[in-house]
Amino acid sequence: MSEMITADLVDLDLSADTKEAAARALAERMVAQGRVTDLDGFLADVAAREAQMPTGLDGGIGIPHCRSEYVTEPSLAFGRSAEGVDFGAPDGPADLIFLIAAPAGADDAHLTILSALARQLMNAEFTSALRAVGDAESAAALIRGDETPAPSAPEDSAATPVAASTGAAAGSSATDGSTASTAATDTGADEQPFRIVAVTSCPTGIAHTYMAAEALENAGREAGVDLVVEPQGSAGFTRLDPAVIAAADAVIFAHDVPVREKERFAGKPTVDVGVKAGINRPAELITEVRGKAERGEVTGGSAPTPVERGGEAGEGYGSMLRKWLMSGVSYMVPFVAAGGLLIALGFAIGGYEIKSAPSVMQHFVWTQTDSWAALMFQIGAVAFGFLVPVLAGYIAYGMADRPGLVPGFVGGMIASTINAGFLGGLAAGLIAGGVVLAIQKVKIPKAVRGIMPVVVIPLISTAIVGFLMFVVIGKPIASAQKGMTDWLNGLSGSNAILLGALLGLMMCFDLGGPVNKVAYTFATAGIAVSSPSDSAMKIMAAVMAAGMVPPLAMALATTVRGKLFTETERENGKAAWVLGASFISEGAIPFAAADPLRVIPSAMVGGAITGSLSMAFGATLRAPHGGIFVVPLIGHAFLYLIAIAVGMCVSAGLVVVLKGMRKQAAGSAAPGAPEDISAPTADAKQPVAV
Repeated sequence: MSEMITADLVDLDLSADTKEAAARALAERMVAQGRVTDLDGFLADVAAREAQMPTGLDGGIGIPHCRSEYVTEPSLAFGRSAEGVDFGAPDGPADLIFLIAAPAGADDAHLTILSALARQLMNAEFTSALRAVGDAESAAALIRGDETPAPSAPEDSAATPVAASTGAAAGSSATDGSTASTAATDTGADEQPFRIVAVTSCPTGIAHTYMAAEALENAGREAGVDLVVEPQGSAGFTRLDPAVIAAADAVIFAHDVPVREKERFAGKPTVDVGVKAGINRPAELITEVRGKAERGEVTGGSAPTPVERGGEAGEGYGSMLRKWLMSGVSYMVPFVAAGGLLIALGFAIGGYEIKSAPSVMQHFVWTQTDSWAALMFQIGAVAFGFLVPVLAGYIAYGMADRPGLVPGFVGGMIASTINAGFLGGLAAGLIAGGVVLAIQKVKIPKAVRGIMPVVVIPLISTAIVGFLMFVVIGKPIASAQKGMTDWLNGLSGSNAILLGALLGLMMCFDLGGPVNKVAYTFATAGIAVSSPSDSAMKIMAAVMAAGMVPPLAMALATTVRGKLFTETERENGKAAWVLGASFISEGAIPFAAADPLRVIPSAMVGGAITGSLSMAFGATLRAPHGGIFVVPLIGHAFLYLIAIAVGMCVSAGLVVVLKGMRKQAAGSAAPGAPEDISAPTADAKQPVAV
């Protein structure tokens, strides 16, 4: 690690009081050494990584890190804070702060060294020595390993799974799955320890991945279990020996990105948590998975994304519910977009009467425009028909993994059949997931465990969900759905304008996040029928118009007052024109991540104005997406564009004013005053996932 950290990259008296200021102070040292070429661009990448998940760890450690195109060589800067800096750790501020910078194309050897540092951070002697060291050169030597022995786990474990075995030699650790398996077998059947295989991974694959692996291995040794870890990091990963997986009694997944080839672990008792749980409470995870094994609880082997997981132990029900619902929505939106655009194109070509056209299977004429219009409409209608079943199926999938798919899809289709609509799909998905989770908790004989995921669970759960949807709750939900539809149809005047403002605020609050998706799903559910009401089409128009405002406003602001923005932000503004025009609200995320207190409120004000104006003008939209490319499908299109332009100008004006006030305040500050850490640092490109 000699090339990665030197005394010039160490600050033993770090005076920053926020994580942004700490990252800036350490990054400035990297800039001075020529290791970072653009301070603002690099800090934007660090902030974007931090937004994914806080990098504070228990024990007073902060590890901000990212891969960035502005890094010339893998580098590590270290700061020690007397007061502590809050990096979001459960136990409070961090006094040991490591800023890890990797180039976008960093080679595996350097990433392996960085992962070794992550493992060192789990060594109490290492962190204690850093707190006591008296000069920068000695601190750099400690981090490089020049003055301390290597930790007990081999440093090359970034690419090789390490087993924490506690047979005859309690402190030894095997270097591959085969060795671990052999060691366990040699102890004899009566003395064979409980065997666990684990997988760890994090969004960047540099730090948390290997820290979780180290923590699990240490906890495994202390608990007397044979634990083998497969860290799936940026330096690549070595797959566990299939024989080791087959012999394992249980599985632990500590991850924030999908586990690669997760089907290898199917049919075993499993604990599935975030990577920070693997770092902070490994002993609890081992205890939990042993309990599941004793009760005979097993899971499937599919690979859900982080938002699809049921949530970590101790996570609030509200947070878990949000993950489940977002899972269903994320899979539903492509069906809505494809179906809605096809239907809208059919209407644009053949008029609204095309919905009454006969089936194109019997009456398609190649040379007739109406036949092509009817074809688009009917294909789109079929795609739209999947909306509620897909929503319900993947809500259940997010809760209970693959076994939840069948009862979820069936429950969603029943909701469509009985006209329970969007609300019925939500209920069906939650019920299906809950039923499957309840069935999985039942202790069953080993002889029938193999058929549980493919026969028993689908059969029982589908029967229960079908009964509840048809006989018990279907009719009340259908009545509620009808009541909501009638209420929307009755909106007019000031009520409609207020609804448009509220939807505009939601679309611009988190720019593609959960609140944004709630508003978007609410709008698309209204038009996901063969004959949507006029009010539903007005809501869809208001939602799309408001969602276009944030990136367009940032593009306009960087064009008219470029001096208030960095060079990278001005480049980002050029791309935001296209993203905003295409109804991609996420185009404003780099600006919001760098300066949220000025950008987000400005965007929300403009979005609220646009949403209310769209409703006031009576603009309608049958397509769920498309931006300016579906303007021909918009009712009162000219007024609709005026609403977008007004909101864009208001948001851009507010951003310019607020940033101008910040710049003026910074210019009048006394020399040596702390720099405003919310200064723009966004970059047009998102940081490369490490």
